[in-house]
Amino acid sequence: MRAMAEPSDYRPSGIVRSQPSWLISRLATVARRLVDDALAGEDVRRAHFSVLGVLAEDGPASQADLGRRLWIDRSDMHGLLEELELQGLVERRRDDADRRRNVVQITTRGRRALRRMERAVEGAQAELLRPLAAQERRELVRLLDAVFRAHA
Repeated sequence: MRAMAEPSDYRPSGIVRSQPSWLISRLATVARRLVDDALAGEDVRRAHFSVLGVLAEDGPASQADLGRRLWIDRSDMHGLLEELELQGLVERRRDDADRRRNVVQITTRGRRALRRMERAVEGAQAELLRPLAAQERRELVRLLDAVFRAHA
């Protein structure tokens, strides 16, 4: 799992490189590549991982609720669920309370797949933060969370 390197002739100024926003943006690109590569080994994408994670944590949900929660367009959510259903990772059924809605739930196979995905993503996180000691990793996560919460 190796992130794509910047072109050898890419040399932003020190002024740019010292900006936290630039560093966060560049690191986010590296992180996305690492996670995408890790999940590709499981034959899924980040959106699949997100959907399965929500279903595993919160239980069954309507397609519409999943889309709103994860900021995924209705048509994209339909396609994602179709892919997950074809792999046997989720089941869709009509909502007994409102027959116009589909309720989605994770399957036993989906839970097993999610555990594999979690291990793959943990590997990507370890690779991303490899230069840091364990305490530095925890501190970085704490600081990033604090900044994120302040702007969320």
